[in-house]
Amino acid sequence: MTVQHSRKRRSSSLDLIKWLAMLTMVIDHLRLVWPDMTNLFIPGRLSFPLFCVAIAANVARSKPGELLTPASGRYLALMLLFAAISEVPYRYISTSGSFNIMVTLALGLVIAWGVQHRTLLSGAMALIALSVAYVLNDSLMYGVYGALVPAAVLLAIKRPGALWLLPAALSLLSNTRSSSIVTKAMGLEVYSLLVLSAAFAAPLIGLWLLRQTFSFKVWPVRRWGYWFYPGHLAALQAIRLLV
Repeated sequence: MTVQHSRKRRSSSLDLIKWLAMLTMVIDHLRLVWPDMTNLFIPGRLSFPLFCVAIAANVARSKPGELLTPASGRYLALMLLFAAISEVPYRYISTSGSFNIMVTLALGLVIAWGVQHRTLLSGAMALIALSVAYVLNDSLMYGVYGALVPAAVLLAIKRPGALWLLPAALSLLSNTRSSSIVTKAMGLEVYSLLVLSAAFAAPLIGLWLLRQTFSFKVWPVRRWGYWFYPGHLAALQAIRLLV
């Protein structure tokens, strides 16, 4: 199966990637309710890169040069809308001080558009998004490296091979914001090594899945998926208040 999926045909592999991204996200966020479950941080490192793969795959399906389309407008509008909506439950349950992940993904989408369309407008938008990511680096979940992952995955989709290592490296770097993880990994501490290994492997897993043909059907993740992020945060906060 080619990576450039038909616009009219639903991709089971892409839907599977979205489900895995959501599942690993929920697994990771269970730590917010039960802090003792720290090991869930490891599988949680798969979530963000898999979401980036999903964004890159969607961008890859658009025709180069055609940025100003209703579909692109809806895509960015929904990302920004749910970034705003998600900030409310995120502030209640998180203590990280960063913006919620939808902000990073929205910036990543715009940067990926610059790579895909290569027009003056898309390039200017990508440069602005990259500048915003750079300025907000400390407050941005996964930082500027994270915002670059969707564009790197898009390049890897277009040119399979050694370029697969680019999103893997950026995903790894986006998880080194904690100096303690890096120091412990250099000291061969197993937990930190597993965290960084999962982050590095996640885009590779997503890219591999994207190229597979599955005989089974996967329940499609449609626009209701946007509600999943703020919805699961609100649900986890409710559980935390009850336990």
